[in-house]
Amino acid sequence: MPSVLTKREKEVFDLLINNKSTKEIANLLFISEKTVRNHISNVMQRLGVKGRAQAVVELIKLKEISL
Repeated sequence: MPSVLTKREKEVFDLLINNKSTKEIANLLFISEKTVRNHISNVMQRLGVKGRAQAVVELIKLKEISL
């Protein structure tokens, strides 16, 4: 099964589940905060979920990320 996440989206969510803020993720990946929010929003839309927490739960279920 192809991955749900792009390489960059996976990097964003890996940092997100490690309790990093949007600003911290942006700084660590050398991208803007808006780009971080866009990545998260795109994934939420693709998964059909509302909210980051729900996206994380779905991604764990799909074995795309792990805690």
